Amino acid sequence: MISVIVPLYNAENTVETALNSIKAQSIGIDEFEVIVINDGSTDESEIIVKDYMIRNPEMNIQILNQKNGGVSNARNTGLKASSGDYIALLDADDEWLPEKIEKQLSYLENDKLGIDFLATRRNDNKILSPYKVLNNLAEITFKKLLIRNETQPSTVMFKKKVLDNTGYFNDNQRYAEDINYWMKVALKNKMYILNESLVIAGGGKRTFGVSGLSANLYEMKNGFQRNLKEMYTLKHISFIQYIGLRFFYKVKYLVLLCRTFYYDQRNTRNKG
Repeated sequence: MISVIVPLYNAENTVETALNSIKAQSIGIDEFEVIVINDGSTDESEIIVKDYMIRNPEMNIQILNQKNGGVSNARNTGLKASSGDYIALLDADDEWLPEKIEKQLSYLENDKLGIDFLATRRNDNKILSPYKVLNNLAEITFKKLLIRNETQPSTVMFKKKVLDNTGYFNDNQRYAEDINYWMKVALKNKMYILNESLVIAGGGKRTFGVSGLSANLYEMKNGFQRNLKEMYTLKHISFIQYIGLRFFYKVKYLVLLCRTFYYDQRNTRNKG
């Protein structure tokens, strides 16, 4: 059984597409339990999901309603209700390509590889340094995550053992919450990225400065800084690493601001 965790907040225009992408998986819908966590939506999201459940009774879908607590809290609600041997994450504004889960399972079930956590590429992006592809896989390590996060949540699938040895997302963190969890997972598990683009994230838009939480670059920068402080407090990095990485993230933030400004200006010119 594969438990699919779908946090839902005001995604009335996209959630059905996300659910349809689960339904279209090549391994068949009998392999899934789908847990949708309605995180205090104020639009028609809940109604749309309930209507979808009526129209697709063959799918094992449940919806859990809660007050708005943020994406980490919503994911944790779903994770705690899950019963599958594998966990797959899917945001309500993303969609999987039909062969995604089947391809990931072929690697996760290969005992010779011993992979515990497997992401994929998304939106036809490339896997960038410090990650290197070998035999169609790029290894994720704690040190690499300090430099760059190439792992978008909707690409992720992992074994239930990860919850047992790592726990859950930080309930109180809304920005850079994914990399915070990935770093903790990396301390006790074998993690890789499959070098195949199997997810359409955010409708195919670029991954920064456009939509969703990542659009708030300032808060994302603060989230990264918070992660660094936590890793230093937990003694996973030294003081020198902490100071150096703080400076690195400040520079990275300025670069992203410049890139966002450039793309926005270019789009404005093209529309004109």
